[in-house]
Amino acid sequence: MSGETRSVRTGMQSALSLLFPPQCIQCGEPVLSDFGLCGACWRETPFISGLVCDKCGVPLPGEDDGRREHCDDCLTIARPWDRGRAAMVYRDNACKLVLALKHGDRLDLSRPAADWLTRAGRSIISPDMLVAPVPLHWARLFRRRFNQAALLSRALARLAGLDHCPDLLVRSRNTHSQDDRTRDARFANLSGAIRAHPRRAAKIRGRDVLVIDDVMTSGATLAAAADSCRAAGAASVSVLVLARVAKDA
Repeated sequence: MSGETRSVRTGMQSALSLLFPPQCIQCGEPVLSDFGLCGACWRETPFISGLVCDKCGVPLPGEDDGRREHCDDCLTIARPWDRGRAAMVYRDNACKLVLALKHGDRLDLSRPAADWLTRAGRSIISPDMLVAPVPLHWARLFRRRFNQAALLSRALARLAGLDHCPDLLVRSRNTHSQDDRTRDARFANLSGAIRAHPRRAAKIRGRDVLVIDDVMTSGATLAAAADSCRAAGAASVSVLVLARVAKDA
């Protein structure tokens, strides 16, 4: 890009900022930069930091001394993935942001969410990873018009400079809602529902795969996705979610 072109673009961006000043992505209050949260909304958003479970990303008590720790659930439930992280605890403003992305057509939220995901996953992301979203069944995708996990995975892959395959996995069975199901029922509902796309399976073989979803509750959906990647020959599977349901949240 030439200096003149850069100057023109900078001038246009400045003019647009004057006409359309940056606003908080949650409440609309003025902020310093685009796609940011104001101070009040930031304080109400439970971002995860410090010591976390190395499998699911839930916050843990104590100091982070570099050792890999696991929560009670991940000590008792066999997780078919290697490592996992979450950007937020699913409560307060995190709930509002996730639901706005998922059901409120706030597709613009995928851009700041990619920043939060990248920051949360910095310790598990490697340069040669293949990024893929948890898939939706075609019938649900038709009704919703987009897969929020795919929006997140695409934005994260672009930001982190990673390979992205939005249809690496497919949901071959239209599973019923997981709401109000017990943990065991959630896992049974997802059993055999996700598999590697027959035309994309070769991409998985020998690769480190990073599976993206919006929310982790029991981990049943992510387990089904990870099992599919393992069956297709992935070298490792990690998971990264925007929000993690926590028992004490």
